[in-house]
Amino acid sequence: MSDDHVYMTLAEGHEDDARWAYGTGFEDPLHGVDTTVPEGVDAGRLAADCVALADDALVSAQRLAEWTTRAPELEEEVALANIGLDLLGQARLLYARAGQVDGTGRDEDAYAYFRDAEDFRNVRLAELPDGDFAFSIVRLLVLSSWRLAHFEQLSSHPDPVLSAIAAKGVKELTYHRQYAAEWTVRLGDGTDESRRRTRTAMEQVAPYFGELFTAYDVRGEVVAVLRQVTEAAGLPMPVYRPLPGAGRGGEHTEHLAPLLAELQSVARAHPGATW
Repeated sequence: MSDDHVYMTLAEGHEDDARWAYGTGFEDPLHGVDTTVPEGVDAGRLAADCVALADDALVSAQRLAEWTTRAPELEEEVALANIGLDLLGQARLLYARAGQVDGTGRDEDAYAYFRDAEDFRNVRLAELPDGDFAFSIVRLLVLSSWRLAHFEQLSSHPDPVLSAIAAKGVKELTYHRQYAAEWTVRLGDGTDESRRRTRTAMEQVAPYFGELFTAYDVRGEVVAVLRQVTEAAGLPMPVYRPLPGAGRGGEHTEHLAPLLAELQSVARAHPGATW
């Protein structure tokens, strides 16, 4: 199966004239949206969900930023940076919503820069070191497929703000997933070396599937995408062997703390500073 065929199939239901519309649109997705927490929605649960999703996005964006000046081609460097910017935008909106409803009034900077690693609730797959290009591509494929499936669910959430954030995110994540899918096919169906590296990346990512599927009930959708892409790439589906623990519960690898230290260093050295 060609990567173009994979694109057309995965894009079904997400039709748009712009194929690589990173940072889709510059309109405020929350313009005119009622920010009142609807009756029947648990504000504490809503805030916790927003923070967890924002943490996934922020940590993923930071890892993607590490490819700046290191990607195999300039075009891929720009693409990965723009995917990271999309995720950063999602994180900002989600943190802002959490601050509105959790009673603290915290802004996005407070969540991003002034919490320690044990307070983050991102899934552990997002925080793992980049490794080689194949690993980062396979991780992006898995995380974007998983996040897209969940954002499609959230687009009908009773909270209008979270629903609007998710609806905008669906457009972005569709392109993220497709970018990763096409590269997975190229690498898997490329040289012996690229195939070996991609297969190894699949094996390295597989132990973290359990945490993803425990967080949200989207296993069927994600597995279907991975099966389609691996078949097109001529790769075997990775064997699912879950690791104990979960980032949603504050259990993280040793890699998150140094990643956050780099991310938060300027804000903590100059708290309250403005341009």
